[in-house]
Amino acid sequence: MTTASDTRASVDRAAPTSSRGFDRGAGFLASVKRVLDKPLTSYHLVLGVSALLLSLGLLMVLSASSVTSLREFDNSYTIFFRQAIWVGVGLPLAWLASRVPISFVRGLAWPALLLSCAAIAATYVPALGVEVNGNQNWLSIGGLQLQPSEFAKLALVLWCADVYARKGRLLRSWSHLIVPVVPVAFLVILLVVGQRDLGTSLVLFAVVLGMLWVVGAPMRLFAGSAIFFGVVAFALVATEKERVARLANFANPLDDYLGQGWQASHGFFALATGGLWGSGIGASTQKWGGLAGAHTDYIFAIIGEEFGLFGTLVVLFLFATLAYAGIRIASRTRVPFVKYAAAGIVVWLMCQTLINVGMVLGLLPVIGIPLPLISYGGSALLPTLISLGLLLSFARTEPGAEAALRARRTARRRPTGARRP
Repeated sequence: MTTASDTRASVDRAAPTSSRGFDRGAGFLASVKRVLDKPLTSYHLVLGVSALLLSLGLLMVLSASSVTSLREFDNSYTIFFRQAIWVGVGLPLAWLASRVPISFVRGLAWPALLLSCAAIAATYVPALGVEVNGNQNWLSIGGLQLQPSEFAKLALVLWCADVYARKGRLLRSWSHLIVPVVPVAFLVILLVVGQRDLGTSLVLFAVVLGMLWVVGAPMRLFAGSAIFFGVVAFALVATEKERVARLANFANPLDDYLGQGWQASHGFFALATGGLWGSGIGASTQKWGGLAGAHTDYIFAIIGEEFGLFGTLVVLFLFATLAYAGIRIASRTRVPFVKYAAAGIVVWLMCQTLINVGMVLGLLPVIGIPLPLISYGGSALLPTLISLGLLLSFARTEPGAEAALRARRTARRRPTGARRP
């Protein structure tokens, strides 16, 4: 006698393989959607991706800097230890940023912007400012060198978010969209341009445009801004011989292999040597002196050499995941300040990532800008870690996130074997 289960089994065996594959694919997508719809998804993504990128950064700084560290300090681990110290300082600050009330963060927006501007202005003082690679953008205090413009990125994001959150419905007016954000941001960018730091200026400009996009500025404003700042950038390049040489060498670095094209060419050599899977961790040949800035601006080339195309794609995927988490926070939160601040942090970090990667791949001129969380340098690492701590705090404002965190903490405190009420 044929049963209903036998009939279903025969139908399943008769179903085309493509149909079963489609059903499995649809089931997988449904599972992914259920995971992404959970209230703590953004929180876990920011935490997990940040930890992975930071760990990879420490590993790559150790690998890429070992030869330079041995040559300059007679110890292969000196530069790595310095980066580890910055991580040790930055992680508690990130934890603190993830715990403080959002109202406290908003209260720091104005003082942080004023302090960062004052620090940038102090680099113009000969006794305090230090020139590195042609840029007068470092501040020396008690033997410690910091780059104030790196902190200005986070300060500008928080300040713009606070101003726009206070304006509310007034943002429907052009004047409230532009004033005071654009004039103040223009002043900050002008201070950085005066340091001859074009890369940081571009990131700050992108942050302002991103904030204007989030608050709903019309497209004609972006077109006018792009034309204006394009002319300004061209004028700045034209007035510096080194920048003109970099731009002229951008199309084909091998034309001036022994001059301006040296760094870009050796970056290409590193990527080409890595192939698909890479030469292995620590096996880079370019870090032996061929590639300048192997542990700083060009660390992405060392990743390509040691981990191959696969490794570089993993890094890009992690940054894309971080961007997704930040955009998810900005789109789901009901707090205007959080929306603007989260979007600004995403624009800042992703723009800096694209500029650095584009520079290494030869898609952009060499302008010297670090890869977030991975390149060596405490001045860039500290504000980045603080911003990620803020993203963790912002993730708690998503619907249901705070309640889910409380439920999880309660479950952890419950004695083993205790029954749920």
